[in-house]
Amino acid sequence: MSEDLTAFYLPVDEHVFDSTEATQSPWDFSLQHGGPPAGLLARAVDAARPDDSMRIARITIDMLGGIPQGRTRTEATVVRPGRRVEMVEARLWVDDRLAVTATAWRIRVAPGSTTEVAASEAPAPLPAEQSPHTLTGVDPSWGYGRAMEWRFVAGGYGTLGPALVWGRPRVPLVAGETTSHTSRLLTMADSANGLSVELPMSEWLSIPSTLTATIQRTPEDEWMLLDARTSIGPDGIGLTRAQVYDQHGFSAEIAQPLLVARR
Repeated sequence: MSEDLTAFYLPVDEHVFDSTEATQSPWDFSLQHGGPPAGLLARAVDAARPDDSMRIARITIDMLGGIPQGRTRTEATVVRPGRRVEMVEARLWVDDRLAVTATAWRIRVAPGSTTEVAASEAPAPLPAEQSPHTLTGVDPSWGYGRAMEWRFVAGGYGTLGPALVWGRPRVPLVAGETTSHTSRLLTMADSANGLSVELPMSEWLSIPSTLTATIQRTPEDEWMLLDARTSIGPDGIGLTRAQVYDQHGFSAEIAQPLLVARR
């Protein structure tokens, strides 16, 4: 990783940021990968009405096209307030163009109020450090790829099909801030389809315009395990599903519908 990758975004003020090289899409360096904007929108949702006892339980990120590099601004509004459940809408603008929206439900947590019903599943152990991986046909200097670390238990960039892979961001979401666990999860979530692609990327497009994360328990650790798989229907629509774990067990589910088409 080059020394210039210090964060995904540099703050201008509380809600305005400059994107950095670390956000680069693998397919076009003038665009942002979907992960960092998703993480930034999760940050905006939680800042809409700061309350440590309210937690994002479901968030849907809608990408309205390619997300340009540049000056990035977020805003969020509580559209359905409530004492125990609330709905928040957030928007991300790049150079005054609306680029990404989010809808989130937050639920008030009460630690110790319930007994865990689903037994925690022991995740696959974190492997030792692995050699850097890169996507076939992609310039290995792409920023998001260098800003993330992946350690595969099964699958890999050169392997089609399901993947079981630990990952973590190497840099903070916003320079000078500690990234929240939910924002770290969302920064990784958009990678699920690329990690479990079923058709060669050199021949096929596999484009997610949206993703939904349903979070039962906020991941507590730096490293998160994605158990990702993609299925493809007979009419050009695919679906990537991923379960997310940390060292303590199950955390969340990710779903991404895909446009699948020949290049």
